[in-house]
Amino acid sequence: MDARFEGKHVLITGAARGIGYAIATHFAREGAALSLIDNHSGNLQQAKAELDKLTKQVHIYAFDIRDKSSIDKHIPAIDAERPVDILVNNAGIASEIPFLKITETAWKEVLDVNLTGMFLISQAVCRSMADRKRGAVINMSSKNGMDAEFGYAHYNASKAGVIMLTKTMAVELAHLGIRVNVVCPGYIQTPMSEAIDSPTFVKEFTDRYIPMDRPGTVDEVAALFLFLASEESSFITGQTFVVDGGQLAGQKPGFSLRSKKF
Repeated sequence: MDARFEGKHVLITGAARGIGYAIATHFAREGAALSLIDNHSGNLQQAKAELDKLTKQVHIYAFDIRDKSSIDKHIPAIDAERPVDILVNNAGIASEIPFLKITETAWKEVLDVNLTGMFLISQAVCRSMADRKRGAVINMSSKNGMDAEFGYAHYNASKAGVIMLTKTMAVELAHLGIRVNVVCPGYIQTPMSEAIDSPTFVKEFTDRYIPMDRPGTVDEVAALFLFLASEESSFITGQTFVVDGGQLAGQKPGFSLRSKKF
């Protein structure tokens, strides 16, 4: 086991399942102390039980990142217990609704979780990082923040906002020793997607859109988060990293064209 993050304290939102849990697992394997936030206490307890097998430095906090009063209560206490070195803003939600049918309530819910909640958590954590003149923040966006997808206007807008929030944070916080970057995954197989998407759907989607002919894995995304949190990326800030198997690189040729050319 590598110990790149021995002595580091990592705060992760949306950490109970999927990519957030994978990120927490990778940090735990490399010696980090973890503070995990999620609004689902049952999943959070289960995540802690598994992570306790890797490290005894796991603390969990069940609250909604849209709730500023909860942030004001918990973040100073978390930081006072042990200063946060790395913030991973992973929490997010999505729902598929055509643009003309998105209600104000649905719009606000997605924007509040994906963008406003990230802003509130980041501001609270970065104030303490600024006092110490060090820190790394890695935000979770999506390839949808760079390339629109039908039925997800609210989600697409929120993830595009995350990218610009990241760039602005990076510019404003660099002189305070804080680096801020953003990761944009494409189609990644998570426990949730595996429960929803049939093997037929996965094959049809990857055949049509992804040059690498497969979905990504949560571990492939988590590895990038660790790199961006490490000293190996010490001169990288304000950057957008896409993990999508080539989906955004350009139109994927059909099998007949590929066969003819190669």
